[in-house]
Amino acid sequence: MTSKQLIQRTKSLITTETLKKDFLSLGLKRGEVAMVHSSLRSLGWVAGGEIAVVQALMEAVTNEGTIVMPAQTTHNTDPQYWQHPPVPEDWWPGIRYMMPAYLPDITPTLGMGRIAETFRTFPDVKRSPHPSSSFTAWGKHADLIITDHSLDFAFGEQSPLARLYELDGYVLFIGTDYSTCTAMHLGEFRSNDGRNSFKQGSAMMENGERVWKTYQELEESSELFNEIGSSFEKKGEVINGKVAQSTCKLIKIRPLVDFTSRYFNNLSTQ
Repeated sequence: MTSKQLIQRTKSLITTETLKKDFLSLGLKRGEVAMVHSSLRSLGWVAGGEIAVVQALMEAVTNEGTIVMPAQTTHNTDPQYWQHPPVPEDWWPGIRYMMPAYLPDITPTLGMGRIAETFRTFPDVKRSPHPSSSFTAWGKHADLIITDHSLDFAFGEQSPLARLYELDGYVLFIGTDYSTCTAMHLGEFRSNDGRNSFKQGSAMMENGERVWKTYQELEESSELFNEIGSSFEKKGEVINGKVAQSTCKLIKIRPLVDFTSRYFNNLSTQ
């Protein structure tokens, strides 16, 4: 969609103030903790674009709350697993040897969208140290959420997701669906469905030097997340609403993670 088409389908001017009002009406209150998954174009044409969206989120929760976004860098992983697109096998050793190290202040996100990438660059936004599956956070609980992010099992008990669960935070979808819901990976991790772990690798800094570091990850089933989310919504624990022209959902993380874990456990016994 071109900018002209986006303007033509936008019904009225969207600004930081109108977005803030809509976020508050949806239920994102002062002091809340929320992980945000977003599509900028779903909102319509926004004066100030992604910067206005980030500012509206921050103003809605204030510095008494916390905003978190995924900041993954999946291009900094072992090329043997790349599928979209794959690279020739004879390139793999060179990629492992030459891939620039993950640098939290510099390395851009990949596939997270313009809002998440812009959020990464805002003052006082902090980023976790994981070289491929990092998170960014701003606000009262930012340090608690991003500190001590384990290299092994990036979505497990020593991860920002587990801290969000402990804080009884929310997931906010802005024009996205459950396929983007990183929090559901914590439910996968906590299930006892017998899934396998595998060895992953990334370039990172260690003791001041660039190294290729290997670590353990768990097989994922995110292709089932929309199916799981649809079942979860039958429980009636989802706030649906509109922000600007975007269809949005606001969901407590704890019940969603717990439901996801039970869902995978049930699948394993069928």
